[in-house]
Amino acid sequence: MNVHESEKLAGVLESKGYRATDTVEDADVIIFNTCAIRESAEQKIIGNIGAMKGLKAKCKDKIIAVCGCMSQEKGMPDKLKSKFPFIDIIFGTLNIEDFADLLDKKISEKKSIIQIADKSDIKKRDSMQIYRTSGVNAWVNIMYGCNNFCTYCIVPYVRGREISRDTDTIVEEVANLVAHGYKQITLLGQNVNSYGNDIDDPNVNFANLLRRIDGIEGEFWVRFMSSHPKDISNEVIDVIACSHHICHGLHLPVQSGSNGILKNMNRNYTREKYFSIIDYARKKMPDIEFTTDIIVGFPGETEKDFEDTIDLVKRVGYQNIFAFMYSRRSGTVADRMPDQLPISIKRERIKTLLDLERDIASKISEKYIGRVMKVLVEDVSPKMSGVMIGSLNSGKAVSFYGDESLKGKFVYIKITRSKLTTLFGELVNE
Repeated sequence: MNVHESEKLAGVLESKGYRATDTVEDADVIIFNTCAIRESAEQKIIGNIGAMKGLKAKCKDKIIAVCGCMSQEKGMPDKLKSKFPFIDIIFGTLNIEDFADLLDKKISEKKSIIQIADKSDIKKRDSMQIYRTSGVNAWVNIMYGCNNFCTYCIVPYVRGREISRDTDTIVEEVANLVAHGYKQITLLGQNVNSYGNDIDDPNVNFANLLRRIDGIEGEFWVRFMSSHPKDISNEVIDVIACSHHICHGLHLPVQSGSNGILKNMNRNYTREKYFSIIDYARKKMPDIEFTTDIIVGFPGETEKDFEDTIDLVKRVGYQNIFAFMYSRRSGTVADRMPDQLPISIKRERIKTLLDLERDIASKISEKYIGRVMKVLVEDVSPKMSGVMIGSLNSGKAVSFYGDESLKGKFVYIKITRSKLTTLFGELVNE
């Protein structure tokens, strides 16, 4: 989401004649698009903003802007301006579409600006020019905001309530991207499965949106994130199973395998419900692979709770796990919970989880050896000369020797070996 919003901000600057530069010293405009998911992220951002003081002193005409989740936090804009008076523009997640006007105002009036909205102008945001920077991949918002209020998360407070974009507008955007050569479209939302819940029309839902997008002609893949287990329906899984373009790699964040911890997290599903989703998806798509997010060391997590998580991981068999040690976040319910665990226990548990993940991921990778697989070539390897990198329909990474001209194409690769989550292979002539 942050990458895509940065593309929109860059699009505004491109439309005004600016061009990207590799160094802050050469930049006329510097934008910090901030994250507030963890306090450690905020501290890094604050350090980076502070480093601009000397640069701004040398060149007062440089414009420094701060936006994103941290800017939207209650009281944060004033704190930022007090700590860093050299900041020129501060705006939030709900008025990213105002950036062009704010920049013009700063240039014409020579005054600092703080503007934090309490709601978004979706139509204005939809009209923003986008400077896409992700190669053959394109990001498409289908909705904004979050209604879930997980007890560890500050996102609903800084992103606002859920707002779904117009279906026709989304489909048109995807069709245009495909027509312009983008090969992998990722639909974005804090919870894509609740798309349309804010619209008084039962036909506006995520399953029907996927159907419409899958009907677009061309050779391309569709992915989506994030997908909340409490809202995913059998109908969505059925659409994926019957589709031509939607990938059989599902990111389904479980967060914990303990019903008690899930309840304390306010996730609104049980491990049994989660297993039923996994089982139904595998029944419909035997080739499907799963990835997930897991938090270890949540307040009050006992050894039995953690064992339940380990058991769930073994039973599901994830292709990849994004594992995090619980980090306290001021402004959330979990920050005020008793029984906060020491860092030593968190480190021990996350090591156990990651060791298990490596074992499972290695076994999953081994089953591909000897098979010929369709691969989307995404880029040149940054580490190995003459090597291209791509991905399977499931999302698993593949490396192979090939020419840079293959970038953005679908090719067939015979998998010859594997290492943890990465596959290695040879180009096959069709």
